[in-house]
Amino acid sequence: MLFLSALVIVILVASVIVFRRFQEKRRRTALLASSLNAYERNIIAHEVPLYRQLPDNIRHPLEGKINLFLHQVEFLGCDGLEVTEEMRLSIAAQACLLVVNRNIWFDTLRTLLIYPGAFKSVQPRRNGFVVTKREIIRAGESWHRGPVILSWAHSLRGAQNPVDGQNVVIHEFAHQIDDLTGQTNGVPLLARGQSFADWENAILPAYEQHVKDVERGRKTVLDAYGAEGHEEFFAVGTETFFEKPEAMQKDMPEVYHQFVMLFGMNPLDWQAK
Repeated sequence: MLFLSALVIVILVASVIVFRRFQEKRRRTALLASSLNAYERNIIAHEVPLYRQLPDNIRHPLEGKINLFLHQVEFLGCDGLEVTEEMRLSIAAQACLLVVNRNIWFDTLRTLLIYPGAFKSVQPRRNGFVVTKREIIRAGESWHRGPVILSWAHSLRGAQNPVDGQNVVIHEFAHQIDDLTGQTNGVPLLARGQSFADWENAILPAYEQHVKDVERGRKTVLDAYGAEGHEEFFAVGTETFFEKPEAMQKDMPEVYHQFVMLFGMNPLDWQAK
């Protein structure tokens, strides 16, 4: 009798889990197929000028992913900041642009923290067995499996100027994409048909040249911060890809081509319109 009771409980629990997963899958499918309303579109068009350049075949799936993002991620204001709908839509639109043409998603991201401006972050450093900590000022951070932390002042400025190659939201969500492999090392999950060898052959020489240029004080199409490591080269490269595609394609054609394949889109096509 005890065995039968335990078996019934196990079956009931399993049934509840399966039903909840089925519900969540249906909800996800419905959200991805949904559209924004006119009010929401107007907010994004105002807050994210880059959105106005997008062709219709990108805008529609982007809207569904924005709705899924807003359903999944909780936005929390820090240091007294009140999170507004404009903030949520602006950040979601920029984050989802990176995955709009990919079958990848920010599965583990559940929380996004927003500070009014730059914030202090404690960074541990290891030297042998000695671990030290220091405070640094940041405009954004991306943690393994979330959360993402953003300065709203920098996020707003980055979105409002879509041609300067400086966009903290795109930068931090590039790190989130990079992290989908299990580690943030500048090698994201590549697109179908994209060769790791081709990626490496394009990215590594460009990174090494970028480091040399920065060390010699030469200005390049990428921000100097991209020389801090392969992961930062990828994040800065992603900012440049979306905001300065013509300059990137001219100076780093092989890298630009790999980014076109990775994101499944070519921003030069939007600027031609």
